Amino acid sequence: MVVTKENLIAKSIQLIKQNQAKTGAYLASPGFANYRYAWLRDGAFTAYAMNRVSQHESARRFYQWCDGVIQKHAGKAHHAIAYVRQHEGEVHWNDLFLHTRYTVEGDEVAGEWGSFQLDGYGTWLWGLAEHVRMSGEREWIQAFAPSIELTLDYLAACWRLPNFDCWEEAGDKLHPTTLAALYAGIKAMEPHVPQRADECASLAAEIRQFVREKGVLGNRFVKSLGNPAVDASSLWIGLPFGLVCIDDPLLAGTVAQIERELLTGNGVHRYAADTYYGGGQWPLLTAWLGWYYVQVGRRKEAEELLVWIATKDQPAGLPEQVQEHLLAPEDYHRWLESEGPPAVPLLWSHAMFLVLADELGFV
Repeated sequence: MVVTKENLIAKSIQLIKQNQAKTGAYLASPGFANYRYAWLRDGAFTAYAMNRVSQHESARRFYQWCDGVIQKHAGKAHHAIAYVRQHEGEVHWNDLFLHTRYTVEGDEVAGEWGSFQLDGYGTWLWGLAEHVRMSGEREWIQAFAPSIELTLDYLAACWRLPNFDCWEEAGDKLHPTTLAALYAGIKAMEPHVPQRADECASLAAEIRQFVREKGVLGNRFVKSLGNPAVDASSLWIGLPFGLVCIDDPLLAGTVAQIERELLTGNGVHRYAADTYYGGGQWPLLTAWLGWYYVQVGRRKEAEELLVWIATKDQPAGLPEQVQEHLLAPEDYHRWLESEGPPAVPLLWSHAMFLVLADELGFV
């Protein structure tokens, strides 16, 4: 069957629904062992996509799951906050901190997996505000108030600490994209927690200034402080996190570098030194670049990226990455032998396809 944008839109919505647990959690990828769990970050972007296509009940159930996770691990969060305050910046990663992935029941997953990672905790706050904006269900802000306030406390205490990036790598560094996620979550809560509005505004401004001063090389954002490479996730700093405006020269410079180094044909790689499954092209990042193109008036190019993504659909769904052009081909078979084929479907890939399709007016 020829894949069209219309049937892939319908398929994407159905796949996301099918892989949402009764608890509300979205399974990252049901067919890939390491991804049969739920991430706050992946899930928040998936819920955002579902909100954009008017599937508000699905999104609401995810945020109810997030609230349950925060409350289940509230004692650990309080302990981590106290630990950071007590040690005043001399903190090294350990299991005191909240994890990045959970079972669908909200339990921690045993084993090391970039456990101290902050981006999901900013992203769920941002996503909740987006849910309220698109669904009109303002009552959930009050219902989730204890989890919101605890997350704000956690981010305020920890944002300066090195932690794993959005790819679960480089846990010894600070990452502009992660900081943008925290900025967005804190800023999004400013109008919803009036008793802490000034605090949120001040903290968000401090994070924004830090990124603009420390996370820049020339006319673009860097992958991490201490790593000057370009990373395609830097698109998120502008879209959707809004740490910079869409027409900010730093975002334009970052996109230009992504196009030079990471765009092969119509597929976007994560970063030039990527060796995971050989460093293929990621549909979700391709959709992100298309989202940017729409915002800056490059619609024809955005449509070409949407078509490219649709051609990568497999019977099981969209993959995490495709191997048409590998940055490190010698590493592909090593991963294949160790972990099996790349993840298919990846719900996040379907989510970002939906976002781009909606941005182009096809939903």
